[in-house]
Amino acid sequence: MTIAADTSSDAEFLEVSEPFRREILAHCYRMMGSHHDAEDLMQETYLRAWRGYGKFDQRASVRTWLHKIATNTCLTALQSRQRRPLPSGLGGDAFDPADDLLQDHEVPWLEPYSGTVDEISPGADADPAYVVGARESIRLAFIAALQHLPERQRAVLILRDVLQWKAAEVADTIGVTTATVNSLLQRAREQLKNASPHEDSPTDLDDDAKRELLGKYVSAFERYDVDAIVELFTDKAIWEMPPFTGWYQGPDAIGALIRKNCPAEGPGDQILLPTVANGQPAFGLYMREPDGVHRPFQLQVVDFGADGKVSYVVAFFSDDLEADFARFGLPATPYEAEPRTAPSPWH
Repeated sequence: MTIAADTSSDAEFLEVSEPFRREILAHCYRMMGSHHDAEDLMQETYLRAWRGYGKFDQRASVRTWLHKIATNTCLTALQSRQRRPLPSGLGGDAFDPADDLLQDHEVPWLEPYSGTVDEISPGADADPAYVVGARESIRLAFIAALQHLPERQRAVLILRDVLQWKAAEVADTIGVTTATVNSLLQRAREQLKNASPHEDSPTDLDDDAKRELLGKYVSAFERYDVDAIVELFTDKAIWEMPPFTGWYQGPDAIGALIRKNCPAEGPGDQILLPTVANGQPAFGLYMREPDGVHRPFQLQVVDFGADGKVSYVVAFFSDDLEADFARFGLPATPYEAEPRTAPSPWH
């Protein structure tokens, strides 16, 4: 009888908790800035929730209960972890593209998040304001800005401004007074205003404009037409590429950087395949190697600014790009991809 009861309880827990798994993963990612850490802490959250499900009194919703557990799990983890910046968040000025590239593998760099905006939104019955907040708050620029905040400020800002919790709910979650929550939120909002140098508000292009701009972007890279690439950027566009420590601002600087450092020599050396990262358009860029085979080179995450141009690109490198590409649904070589007539994931 005991085993049957436990089995029934386990099945009930899975039924009520599984619909929120992607939300909890996104929440942990906002807190941590690392997709890998977020996956580990989501698993820890569900383990803690499973162990405590018998004492769950249902005064709060399952969603709220899981977010409370996840928040405190992440706060504990953040006590022993460094913040995860992008190069532009290290505090220095934009770099000169004529300078040599420098890498730093000691910095725990911010990581991109795999998934579409629909996977992190709470469903059709949710408050539309919450849905918008959830989608905007997974953007790479916002996650990078969060890294400037101390852990409690980060948690308060996410719970209040993203999840739209009441101050009293947040206070109960992190074990402080409501007055303290309000103070932490005010400081967090103020600090976030000047957290990073890129444009504050991304421009949400309609599907046709987005398709046209990104089509030009892919064509320019695949033709290795640097002049055409430069034309696609806003005047204050930023390009950065961790683990390289430099960041570069303005179309001319970005063009000079590409001309000096890109290993491509001409048309056909680069192939771009579309994916989604942080709810934004992204591309896996494959570079032709000396044996003639195109292999993963970098993952580019793209944002838009004024005048229907590109305002921000983060080109991620890593020690295991093939595994990273697989996480974003990208094949090991571009020859394995679907024909380009197939719809892009960000349309």
